[in-house]
Amino acid sequence: MAFAGVLVEAEVKAALDGCAAADSFDHKKFFKACGMAGKSAEEVKKAFYIIDQDNSGFIEEEELKLFLQNFSAGARSLTEKETKAFLAAGDEDGDGKIGVDGKTSFCFCTSFLHLFYNFLHILNV
Repeated sequence: MAFAGVLVEAEVKAALDGCAAADSFDHKKFFKACGMAGKSAEEVKKAFYIIDQDNSGFIEEEELKLFLQNFSAGARSLTEKETKAFLAAGDEDGDGKIGVDGKTSFCFCTSFLHLFYNFLHILNV
């Protein structure tokens, strides 16, 4: 598991089991179930770089499609519908990818972090 030492294996398994069926993935529910909701900005930044498999500084659609496999090699790929919904939730500038944007007013800000922060705001965490 790419997130060993960061997440609790039992929580990850429960999160993966909760979205085992095609078109059942909901990023908000998944982040909460696997324990990502309670992580610091630095830990979320590390998650970004784990998911950015080609080290391009962006998470492209193909990398998002394989998102669950970062948590377990045997996990399923996201469907096209799930992938597009997930991408839309994190793509702030409409360029079709989630990336590190060094030109924002916060000096460090990523669309990926934005996605997590929006989720945490919804939970009032």
